[in-house]
Order: sequence, then structure tokens, then C-alpha cells
Amino acid sequence: MSTPDTSPSAYNDRPQATTGMPPGIPYIIGNEAAERFSFYGMKAILTVFMVDYLHWMSSAATNQGMSNAEATEHYHTFTAAAYFFPVIGALLSDIFLGKYRTILYLSIVYCIGHGALALMGSPPMSAGMWLFAGLLLISIGSGGIKPCVSAHVGDQFGKSNSHMLTKVYQWFYFSINFGSFISTLLTPWVLEHYGPHWAFGIPGVLMAIATLLFWMGRHKFVHIRPGGYRFLQELLSWEKFSSIPKLMIIFSFVAVFWALFDQTGSSWVLQAKNLNREWLGYTWLESQIQAINPILVLTLIPLFQFLIYPAIDRVFPLTPIRKISLGLFVMIGGFAIVALLQERVDAGSQPSIGWQFLAYAVLTASEVMVSITCLEFAYTQAPKTMKSIVMAVFLFSVSMGNVFTATVNRYIQTPAAASLAADIDLEEDAKEPMDNGSFVGELKLDDPAAPKLTLLGPDNTLGTPDDATLLLNEDGKLDSIENASLTSFNAVAEKIEAYFLDQTGDDSTRAFPSVEEAQPLVAGAEDAFGNPITYKLLSRDQYQLVSAGADGENDTQWDETLTGTVDRANTSDTVNTDAPTFNWLERQKIAIESEGDPNKAETVKSKLISERGGGDETKLSRDYAIGGRTLLEGAAYFWFWTTCIFVTAILFVPVGYLYKEKTYIQDEEDAEHEAEALADEAIAT
Repeated sequence: MSTPDTSPSAYNDRPQATTGMPPGIPYIIGNEAAERFSFYGMKAILTVFMVDYLHWMSSAATNQGMSNAEATEHYHTFTAAAYFFPVIGALLSDIFLGKYRTILYLSIVYCIGHGALALMGSPPMSAGMWLFAGLLLISIGSGGIKPCVSAHVGDQFGKSNSHMLTKVYQWFYFSINFGSFISTLLTPWVLEHYGPHWAFGIPGVLMAIATLLFWMGRHKFVHIRPGGYRFLQELLSWEKFSSIPKLMIIFSFVAVFWALFDQTGSSWVLQAKNLNREWLGYTWLESQIQAINPILVLTLIPLFQFLIYPAIDRVFPLTPIRKISLGLFVMIGGFAIVALLQERVDAGSQPSIGWQFLAYAVLTASEVMVSITCLEFAYTQAPKTMKSIVMAVFLFSVSMGNVFTATVNRYIQTPAAASLAADIDLEEDAKEPMDNGSFVGELKLDDPAAPKLTLLGPDNTLGTPDDATLLLNEDGKLDSIENASLTSFNAVAEKIEAYFLDQTGDDSTRAFPSVEEAQPLVAGAEDAFGNPITYKLLSRDQYQLVSAGADGENDTQWDETLTGTVDRANTSDTVNTDAPTFNWLERQKIAIESEGDPNKAETVKSKLISERGGGDETKLSRDYAIGGRTLLEGAAYFWFWTTCIFVTAILFVPVGYLYKEKTYIQDEEDAEHEAEALADEAIAT
């Protein structure tokens, strides 16, 4: 019995001469829907997971989670990596493996990455290492297949049915958003109630299904052969190669669009935490509001295709470049809305999350004009043997946009003194001074139950007034920070809290003072080094006191902050404090903090009920810190990005005007001649 021929030559290598739909399209669309479920489901919860869950993923948990800016930086670094690896995938596809095998092999890597995320908290690695490994493998797998899948769609068409390309790319984008919508609603709910293992594991199962669907369509697909030497020849041909730098100029402007758009999974999610999430009769989790975007995409695609584009086309010819230009201007409105919304949050209000819906509507209109247009534009502008590499150039613009966002969030953070106590070894670190590049300290074990880490001030001399003390627990985890300024900060905080508590009305209407109202309360207040203490209102439930600290300079690692938070009493009859239901994170905290002691468990449960507003009285808390500030936050952060896209949109107008389009489409005859030439070349060698 002969062995079946599974080499590339066993598959159809040129489009059929038909005006109908290629037979492989349903498999690609099904694969894309399942793959996008896995990717967007994981990505939807990533920021919230890093801020609220990651540090509780092992028995050696610490109360020090990631800051918002740090989580935003890591989120966009991962996204940048996921859109950088398309370059590698495209080269593998166009030179060596072809699109089908590249997609299949890297999909397996992708599945392993999801498995790593589902194993977080399990030995032999720490949760942080599992997270890093999982995100790295997902970025390789997801990124590597991106340019190949979208180019693989176009490869199924010849000249006879090329008129259906726009329709199929719309269906392709529909499948992306359908998978995204379902996963963005479901995965945050799974995380809330069943924890990270299931929340990251279910997307992994969907990725395995996506891989299976793709393999099942292998005999239906058109398998365009890898270019090999011919690819390099075409790359060295100026006529063909010149399309890449020209497109890179266009896509460099689109990169700024992505720098803003992908913040719907980071800064917009974090903003949603401070909004009233009761909307449309449903209490939304902060990550779930992202599901609005794919629904709006599915609504707006036909609206633009059949109404808006034809209407604009009657006024002036609507080329792809002009669609992109209009989309950049529309994006200005989307971020202006969230900036105005954040101004209300900064003023102590709690506006409805429905306002984010309006911002999403504007942002999604921009996406339809920019992203879908670029997807088709990248394919049609690419020479025939360079389809994947040009798709990778487009996707690389997403990477560069996220690098920009990650870089901004890195540089708006100041080092935190608490970082010196991270992963401390009480025995080893007591033997010599500690230095992490930002701070220097000496560990003292006079009382083993209450170790102390003395932080040297800017003068770098032990025993001077600018020193601070980091109080640790017996496990070496940071409990609190004390220094000469703490008394002054607490005195001001008492005035702020008294203002809050002295207000009339029920607890839900009480508010911290505005900046103007707080001026008499902080007037004349100074830290231990003679610097004025200033007041900031962060949200309805949080304020911050700030001073320049021991070095006397603002916006450095020595800035001192006291962040005050209110946990409001819950007067709702729906809260059952006698037999409360705890979510996964609360159950994890109970297990870790009680250490198996039933009495401790009851104490922890009471504390958690109080923290989530299930108690019968208001709780005020303070957190004093040295360093660890976010220098660009609140409305100023969103206005910064609004300005960036405004400048980009203005500059793109003359650049787009000068671009000259040239279209390349696969056709039946050329594909046949190329296949024959490749065969002759193989025989000759």
C-alpha cells in the first residue's frame, strides 16, 4: 500500500478559474473566529490579572501588586511582541515553509503558550515565570501566523473572483470580532468566579480547536509555494522592493493609531474601575466593556460599506489612503471623550460607564476606516511573492505603536523604595548592603519576627535624617514604610478624612474635598525636609498627598506620597453578610492568609466583606510610600494621547496625497507559470 503524498505538491497550488467562493474560505473563517477568541479572551483579562491577581498566585503572596502604569507597560510590551513576530513568520512563510505549514507549526507553539498561562502558580516555576513564558510563546505563535493567515485569505482568489476579495475580508474581520465579542464577555466572568487557571485555560482549548479546523481544510486550500530564491530576487528588484519602504511610511502614521487603539485593553479598563458600572440593567466587570468594540464593528461595517462610503464618494473619490486619513481624524474624538470623562473622575464624580460606550463608538468608526482598509491595502499593494512580508510590515506598525505606549508608561514611573524589599532573602541579604540600582539599604535582624530594612537617603549615608525604615514581616514581605515625614503626612491626612466624615448625608454621598476645598487643609504643611505637601484628588474614593521628599526635587524617586482610600459601607439589602459568596480571588486570599487556621479564616473573611463594602461602616485607609509615582496620570494622560493623534492626522494629509498606488493580485495563469518555473528551477538544481 502506497503512502499518501503529503508534500506541498500534493495540494492545489493555484487559484481555481471560478467566479464563486473558494472552497477553503469557510475553514479559514472558522479558524480565525476560534483563534481570535483565544487571543482576545486572554488579552481582555491580562491588565486586571497583573494588577489584582498575579501577586496572589502562590502561597508566598505579597500585598504589593503591580501599579497601573507598570501593568500598562507590560500589557503593551506583550502586544508589541505579538505584532513584531509577524516579521519572522512572514519570512518563514515567504522563503522557506509556505503559509500553510508556517500557520500550522506556529499554532502548536501558540497552544503551548496558553497551557503555560493556565499553569501559573504551579511548580516548578513562579507565577511570574509562567506568565513570561506563556506570553512569549503566545507572542511567537500568534504573531507568527498573523501575516500568513490574512495573506492566505487573498491567496485563495484569482482574477476571476478577485471582485469578492473586499467581501471576504469583511467576513474575515467579522469572524475576528465575533470571536472577540464572545471571549471578552465570557473570560472576565470566568476569571472573577473560577480563577486564572480556567480563565486562561479556556482560550487555550479554543486555540487547539482553531488549529484542528485549519488542519482539516488542508486539501481545500490553495497552497502558494514559498518563494525561496525567487523571493530574494524579487526583494532585490527595486521595482518590487520599493513598495515596502513606501508602505512603511504610510504605516508609521498608522502606528500612532494603534498606540491609542490598544489602550482599550489597558488604560480604558483601568479607567472603568472608577466608573459607575451599572449600565443597561447589568453590572459590568471592568474588562467586559471591551466587548462593545466587536459588536460595534459588526454593526458599522455594513453601515460604512453601504451608506457612509457611497455618500462620501459622491462628494470626492474615496481612495484607501483617504479612508485612512479620515479614520485618524475620527480617532481624535474617541480619545477626547475619555479624556473629558477622566476629568470628571479626577473631580470626584463617578460617571456612568455608558460614556465609554460613546467613546467606543467613535473609536470603532475610526477602526473600520483605518484597520480594515489597511488589511486589504497591504495585500493589494504587495508584490505577488511578498504578500506575507508586506502584511508583516502592516502588523509591525501595531508593534511600533505598542512600543510607543509601553515606553511612555515606562518613563512616567519613578522607582519605588518598596522594590528594594522585593524577593528579599532574610539570611543572605543581612550579610551585606543591598543595592538595586535605584536604592541602597541595610537589613537588620535584631528582632527576627520584625526585620527592618534601613533605606539610605539621597546623601547615601547611614544614620542621617533622610534615612527611611522599611518594616518587614517574618517572611521578609514589606508591611509599611516609616521616615521623618510620616507624622506630617498623617496630620494632613487626618484633616482630609475629617472633612470627609463631617459631611452630612448618607455614606454614598460623602466625598473627599476638591483641590480648591483642600487648600485650607494643607496650607503650610511641609514634609521633614521643608518641602510643601500638596493635595491631589484621584477619584471619588481616593486622594493623594505628595511632596518632593529628601532630595527636594519634584518627580524623582525620592518623592513622598500618602494615598488615602475609602471603602464605603454597603447599605444594600442584597449583601448577605451572614453567608456571603466569595469570588476566586477572595477565596485565594482566605486560603493564603489563614494558613489553614479556621479562626484566622473567619477573621480574613470579615476583613474581605468590609473591604468590598459589605460591612456596616466606612473604612478609611492610608498607604505611605517613597517613590513609585506615576508622573502622567488622570485626564492629563488621555489628553497627551489625544494630542499625539491630532498631530499625526494633520501630518498624514500631505504624505497620503503624495503616495501612488500600484495593485498586485494573484491570477490563475501567473500562478501556473510560477509553479512551472519553480519546478524547472528544482530540476536544474
